[in-house]
Amino acid sequence: MNEKDDIIIGRNAVLEALKSGRTIDSVLLSKGDRSGSLGKIAGECKERGIVVKEADSRKLDFLCGHSNHQGIVAFAAVHEYSSTEDIFDLAASRHEPAFIVICDELEDPHNLGAILRTAEAAGAHGVIVPKRRSASLSYAVGKASAGAVEYIPVARVSNISATIDELKKKGLWVFGADLGGEPWCGQDYTGPIALVIGSEGRGLGRLIKEKCDYIVSLPMKGKINSLNASVAAGILMFETARQRSGLCAFGK
Repeated sequence: MNEKDDIIIGRNAVLEALKSGRTIDSVLLSKGDRSGSLGKIAGECKERGIVVKEADSRKLDFLCGHSNHQGIVAFAAVHEYSSTEDIFDLAASRHEPAFIVICDELEDPHNLGAILRTAEAAGAHGVIVPKRRSASLSYAVGKASAGAVEYIPVARVSNISATIDELKKKGLWVFGADLGGEPWCGQDYTGPIALVIGSEGRGLGRLIKEKCDYIVSLPMKGKINSLNASVAAGILMFETARQRSGLCAFGK
């Protein structure tokens, strides 16, 4: 898929994409317009769990280069989404305790792509993202992942908070990355765990932070008090990989 293939323009084109079973990430409809087949398309998308949003027609004009979009633009996913069960199945097939990364409203596609790339390299079994207020499996994410999107399962869920509750019921310990927590390197990540990474600007949401079993922080010595989300995630993921590999830190 190239960047132009990411966008599907027009009613017939979107309908055919749905009929063919192509993985659609989200659909933008012209605000207030449900004429002709638009209502039918919107209904079918909602039945399939595809995110449907409204936007000013000028935004649709811009997205499709002022082509005749007929009030609808769809975004194809660069890869099919997985389920949380797929993630657990992968962990079981490797005979390893589950290692999951949760992105809490991470909106920058380059950050999400970088996290997917690092997660695959660090041996994580999957990444979970919310359906709304999050980067999705777009062309930009696929490119930033350097191909990792083909190998690391990505599950998209309606509610991150409820998903964390389900993961806890399955025996996972949940570690949130945020300021004011315990030192990141003083924790045990060898068991079944989920690492939660917050959004670029706000960090972890209050409710998500309360759901975490532990809050862990990285030492900040400079004048900037936070790291890029994908960098912080990478440090935590490779600390997890180090512990699970049995590699000893210097002097131990």
